[in-house]
Amino acid sequence: MNGLTESEIDKLVASQADDDTAWESPTVVKRERAHFIAFPQSSEIVSDKEILSGTPVFRGTRVPVSALLENLEKGVSLDEFIANFPTVKREQAIKILELFKASLSQLKAA
Repeated sequence: MNGLTESEIDKLVASQADDDTAWESPTVVKRERAHFIAFPQSSEIVSDKEILSGTPVFRGTRVPVSALLENLEKGVSLDEFIANFPTVKREQAIKILELFKASLSQLKAA
């Protein structure tokens, strides 16, 4: 099992999920230690079951925080993002990006 990626391991395990005989020769997988990032309570992120089923959104909006990262990943500038999602304030987006940036130091220290 060494050398498999997380995705390959997940596919292997999923492929055996409906196999009633899989218990006879179980797949043994050693996964890498997971690192969890503890985000401090942010006044800019809200998660409420009544808003998009609990998806984290920018406070006062229905815009998922993930939309910011997805847009940046696609090459959309911060100004374009704000224009496309006018309910999100520029200061909110910047605070979220600073929060993510700070989380990288947690991973480095882990």
